[in-house]
Amino acid sequence: GGTACVVTGQPFDTAKVKMQTFPNMYKGLVDCFVKTYKQVGFRGFYKGTTPALVANIAENSVLFMCYGFCQQIVRRIVGVDRKTKLSDLQNAAAGSFASAFATLVLCPTELVKCRLQAMHEMQLSGRIIQGHNTVWSVVKGVIQKDGPLGFYRGLSSTLLREVPGYFFFFGGYELSRTFFASGRSKDELGPIPLLLSGGFGGSCLWIAVYPVDCVKSRIQVLSMAGKQAGFMGTFVTVVRTEGVLALYSGLTPTMIRAFVANGALFLAYEYSRKLMMKQIDSY
Repeated sequence: GGTACVVTGQPFDTAKVKMQTFPNMYKGLVDCFVKTYKQVGFRGFYKGTTPALVANIAENSVLFMCYGFCQQIVRRIVGVDRKTKLSDLQNAAAGSFASAFATLVLCPTELVKCRLQAMHEMQLSGRIIQGHNTVWSVVKGVIQKDGPLGFYRGLSSTLLREVPGYFFFFGGYELSRTFFASGRSKDELGPIPLLLSGGFGGSCLWIAVYPVDCVKSRIQVLSMAGKQAGFMGTFVTVVRTEGVLALYSGLTPTMIRAFVANGALFLAYEYSRKLMMKQIDSY
């Protein structure tokens, strides 16, 4: 699921990070794509793909594993049997709880990804003299400058994004599946309803938490050039100096990516899960 999400959505994610961190450099999505292609070539759209793959595979593995555990916790809280189907709202709450655990594996890999994606802009703006163009060079730079805890820059922002965001993510996904099922079992849904449901869930997540993600990207990227203020300090600085709309820079590529990538994520997740369950049942 995580692999499908990255392969389909990485170019849009790269544009998102560039536009969030350096909103004055780009007039919009098309301008960002054209300039990136002219300056770095097609490979520029896939900068940070390796840590993005690691991030998404790790995050979604932990997320969906914990989602199952958190569903059982929700069942205990509401006092129902462990096999009882949860409501869409209860599933949303379970997803929100699960995201807190996924954040711990997501934050370090996302920091490396964001820095690679915006390295060219950091050099152009004069914030850094020489950029690190490989995953290992970025990792080595973080360890040398800040130590192992440097990988957790932006952790509070990531938590502020993930916990409420995944409530809307799983809530939107489950509500959409309920709509398409129309009284039937959700497990009987075909690929198109699953794609649309995943896309709807992803769109709900990003609409709800986009400004938080914008602050997170700035903290993780700009901290390369020196100590960066925390979440509230960065948030206030952006609003004062650039206006509220700066918090929504890069929203267009994010919404396109959200629908396409999360549709692919849930489609791959549901079908791989069914395949694995069949293998287990055959034993």
